[in-house]
Amino acid sequence: MTKANLRKSYKIQRAALTKNHVEAYSVAIANQLLQLAIWDKDYYHVFLPITDQKEINTEYILHVLQGKDKHCIISKSDFKSFKMTSFLLQDNTKIALNSYGIPEPVDGIELNNSKIEVVFIPLLAYDTTGNRVGYGKGFYDRFLTECNLDVIKIGLSFFKPETELIDALETDIKLDYCVTPDEVFKF
Repeated sequence: MTKANLRKSYKIQRAALTKNHVEAYSVAIANQLLQLAIWDKDYYHVFLPITDQKEINTEYILHVLQGKDKHCIISKSDFKSFKMTSFLLQDNTKIALNSYGIPEPVDGIELNNSKIEVVFIPLLAYDTTGNRVGYGKGFYDRFLTECNLDVIKIGLSFFKPETELIDALETDIKLDYCVTPDEVFKF
């Protein structure tokens, strides 16, 4: 199946989820994350969900990180350069929706991406080898090249992996893990 077909298919599958499903699955994913040996790190990048796209509610992951006194990093997207700028999430960080419905920091303390040690990645689909399909703009591939070489890349998904391998580009960066409500996949 092509990336375009996967995007279409998984958008339909997510659209069929109820708000209760999204919330319950999001809590389950946050609980599954506790199994991973990632909690000795300090800087964690978390995406803020596009609720209209029924993305995973990362609020539960943020609570875990804050409870463990970790630094939470969020990004602002530049749709001209397709790059992401990282900001430290603080109690006084103002969040607003951009023109694409993505919640982003209005301002704050900018952080160099090379400090980031763990990245939680939104995606639409992924396969059994860690290839992933997002919305197709390459934001995360560009962003991950600016992160620490040892950065741990964790996809979050409501669904199981595709068994047919995704046709990845040379510039596509694979996941180290993908966490679903029921299990953790390691690649």
